Amino acid sequence: MSLDLDFVRAQFPAFADPSLQGQAFFENAGGSYACGAVIDRLHRFYTQRKVQPYSDYAASRLGGEEMDEARRRMSAILGVDEDELSFGPSTTQNTYVLAQAFAQMMEPGEAIIVTNQDHEANTGPWRRLANNGIEVREWCVDPATGHLDPAALEDLLDESVRLVCFPHCSNVVGEINPVTEITALAHAAGAFVCVDGVSYAPHGFPDVGHLGPDIYLFSAYKTYGPHQGLMVIRRTLAELLPNQGHHFNGDSLYKRFTPAGPDHAQVAACAGMADYVDALHAHHIGGHASPVERGRAVHDLMRAREVAALTPVLEAVAARNDVRVLGPTDAGKRAPTVALELGRDPVPVAAALAEHGVMCGGGDFYAGRALEAMGIDPARGVLRLSFTHYTNDAEIAHLLTALDTVL
Repeated sequence: MSLDLDFVRAQFPAFADPSLQGQAFFENAGGSYACGAVIDRLHRFYTQRKVQPYSDYAASRLGGEEMDEARRRMSAILGVDEDELSFGPSTTQNTYVLAQAFAQMMEPGEAIIVTNQDHEANTGPWRRLANNGIEVREWCVDPATGHLDPAALEDLLDESVRLVCFPHCSNVVGEINPVTEITALAHAAGAFVCVDGVSYAPHGFPDVGHLGPDIYLFSAYKTYGPHQGLMVIRRTLAELLPNQGHHFNGDSLYKRFTPAGPDHAQVAACAGMADYVDALHAHHIGGHASPVERGRAVHDLMRAREVAALTPVLEAVAARNDVRVLGPTDAGKRAPTVALELGRDPVPVAAALAEHGVMCGGGDFYAGRALEAMGIDPARGVLRLSFTHYTNDAEIAHLLTALDTVL
């Protein structure tokens, strides 16, 4: 079964907006289009529910119910308990709060492992723990390919390691890391696992319960939703970490790691992401299925579409001798986030592509450590072409024609 792209694109108002006609969107890794269900829920909350939630009067009660609905439905899709999912202002902020909690729990001489494949948001806060006497060990990528080798992680693990942090996939390398395998290695050594899913979740919500990490983070604005960070913290770890919220919220699992009050409207609007998953499942598959089963099925539909669309892009850029493709050239092993080293400033190239109706970007994309590890000057950076399941064949052809012309 393949995605009905006409149906998919009908769920996104951006594709019908006159101002965007003739433009092919290839900067999805920086933020996706919002689906109509999210926009509708956000509009309804701001027009009908924009009051303090959880009081007895109708507008307040309904606002609180919509916030609870978002947590209940998204946690079910992710395969975790409802109170194991927290919402925060961004993944960067959520990671910073978690790092503060670990700083209070860990002792000098204990260790954490980070990678140089990460986006700065999931490595910078952890690296700062060195200021508390925590040893920071770096799991390094292969400088030629950007690959993270699990065997190299084994050499870093010992009884002093309390936490292993790594991305589900990098926002420049694109390779999908084997989360379950890596998590098993870390757990066997007695360490917890934190996975940055920001660059993976736009390509299908993961079954976090099945994958097994203790922490999984991603950003709703990259998964067709509002600007919120979603953070799964499994119960065993969440109860062990010190409370970072108000003292009177210490007994509430999902409030322990959100020091500030949540953005009520945006939390409520996140239920629209679940609406979108359910709409895709009903249209393509139908029948009864649990939320996590619907999430898995839609994930697989999205990934199959992306692999099909990514294959001609990778073939085209891999055939050129004037660019270097970061990460695998096998579409099945990576997300459709393709970074190209051009040997020159990519920003003017991105500007030239914009003149041809291709929206993309150039720079370091907060992945300076990964670029430097692969011999690329972060100050210059790369050209990044990124898309997701709603990108159609006409847009892929548009990209390849423009890329060939500009390069």
